[in-house]
Amino acid sequence: MSYLVLARKYRPKTFSEMVGQEHVVQALTNALTQQRLHHAYLFTGTRGVGKTTVSRILAKSLNCQGADGQGGITATPCGVCPACTDIDSGRFPDYTELDAASNRGVDEVQGLLEQAVYKPVQGRFKVFMIDEVHMLTNTAFNAMLKTLEEPPEYLKFVLATTDPQKVPVTVLSRCLQFNLRPMAPETVLEHLTRVLAQESVPAEPQALRLLARAARGSMRDALSLTDQAIAFGSGQLQEAGVRQMLGSVDRGHVFRLIDALARGDGKTVVETADALRLHGLSAASTLEEMSAVLQRMAVLQAVPQMAVDASDPEAAEIARLAAAMPADETQLLYSICLHGRTELGLAPDEYAALTMALLRLLAFKPAASAEKKTLTPPEPAAPPRVAPQPAAPQPAAAPVPAAPPQALSPEDVNQAVSEALHDAAPDTARRAEPVRLPVRAPEDLRRNQPPAPASQAQAAPETVAIPVRSAPEPGVRLQPQGVPAGVPASARLVPTEEGDVWHATVQQLIAQEAITALVRELALQSQLVARDADHWLLRVERESLNQPTARERLRAALEAAGHARQIAVEVGKVIDSPALRNAHAAAERQRAAEEIVHGDPYVQRLMRDFGAKIVPGSIKPA
Repeated sequence: MSYLVLARKYRPKTFSEMVGQEHVVQALTNALTQQRLHHAYLFTGTRGVGKTTVSRILAKSLNCQGADGQGGITATPCGVCPACTDIDSGRFPDYTELDAASNRGVDEVQGLLEQAVYKPVQGRFKVFMIDEVHMLTNTAFNAMLKTLEEPPEYLKFVLATTDPQKVPVTVLSRCLQFNLRPMAPETVLEHLTRVLAQESVPAEPQALRLLARAARGSMRDALSLTDQAIAFGSGQLQEAGVRQMLGSVDRGHVFRLIDALARGDGKTVVETADALRLHGLSAASTLEEMSAVLQRMAVLQAVPQMAVDASDPEAAEIARLAAAMPADETQLLYSICLHGRTELGLAPDEYAALTMALLRLLAFKPAASAEKKTLTPPEPAAPPRVAPQPAAPQPAAAPVPAAPPQALSPEDVNQAVSEALHDAAPDTARRAEPVRLPVRAPEDLRRNQPPAPASQAQAAPETVAIPVRSAPEPGVRLQPQGVPAGVPASARLVPTEEGDVWHATVQQLIAQEAITALVRELALQSQLVARDADHWLLRVERESLNQPTARERLRAALEAAGHARQIAVEVGKVIDSPALRNAHAAAERQRAAEEIVHGDPYVQRLMRDFGAKIVPGSIKPA
């Protein structure tokens, strides 16, 4: 006796044996029970989800005669009557299957429709099943339209397709449509477990999980892969053998990669990628497995209280990685893995493309980018080098009194210079050319001693490199006192009583994100001129802000916050707006910051003793 493959041996014979398509089974069962039968059915879905199986079960339900020969239309065909057995064996004369992929012309369809004029020979109904109906030509579709719309009462059409978008709408409108969904890996796993138990084939649970994932929602693919795995494993299914057969990447490699990326360990990432190359594992499979793990990590991060499948041995490791990697990095790495799969074919070496895709996260880690934007203190200066003394004769030096206790050593001066310039200079100033400034000996750092002449300054024994820029950036103009940058000099704040109320109201709306974009600008740039219980009058200087849509959204936000129900906006000079108040508050903070820097004793000493200058615009309030 020849071997019958699992996909054909365990093809469902009744609706109760079908798995994963409960929504279709329930609709057809109720229709058969109530005998509310349509004349044409269209089943859509990907390969191996049960389209042909459903059509055969439907044909048996329509023509079943019962075990005693007295049965009628039923949702539970007996499976033993001549009609049921003949349909299962493919020799029932009133059930015709047409493969439209190889019989797609108008002649084949006309030959099928010529049989429609004859009543059933043996059964209760004639059933025409056209598989892959989207492959028919337009002429063939047109030839069957009239019969499909008004067939004889004894004729039923069953159409099946994997691409319903290619079926003309004139055909779709004449059919009752059912979409058979791809099956979840858990559903496939349960069915494979039952099948292998009946076949008495030992199987490891993790091996079945691999097969269920590799099937991608197709039960036929799952059973075909199981047949192949049984042959590969000599009658048993083990995880290592199934993984080798599928060419899938060991989840251990995937976990190692994700863990290394979470820790920012680029060396481990590259070494693991080289190990994948050495073992000949697929780069595309690696990115696919990483995407699956990252998706589960993202779910755990979004819903921490979600129950974890205790039977899954990978659940604990995925939970650990979800706790180790921030949620934003998980989303970023998931996106990189998806896009990286499309780039594998463009690279000269798919493993090089895999390595680049993985290292991309390290280059764009949110933490790394934040550190790059932070100013780092300059490297400590090298020990001061003593310059050679000039050959000119020097007068005899008089005894020098001891330095006062307030004197600073050269190391203290260098540290103070570095700290002051690090706090005051912007990032662009650190890239300026260094200027050599003299560092005096401790005995010269007397508080009341005048600076040395220029000739002596040139002969200073010690120097240190300090980046200083004495001129502001080109194009930078200093604003008048009290007017912040970006605000015209003529814009003066004149506080009003209504301005206090309006500023607090606008800040509240912005904090609650009740107003955004143009509506927020309208609120910030406007002045509250007058108000009563339900009506507020606003004023803006720019007509472009006074748009009907923006006014209505601002009114709705104010009403929702419990303020005015009606607003009016006029155009005129504004002297007290939230934007002006915010700008002047920023100017006050800027002046306070400048006063702190200018009043610092170290800064004053640097400016007095060394001629240091504060770069304009480099002081920013904390």
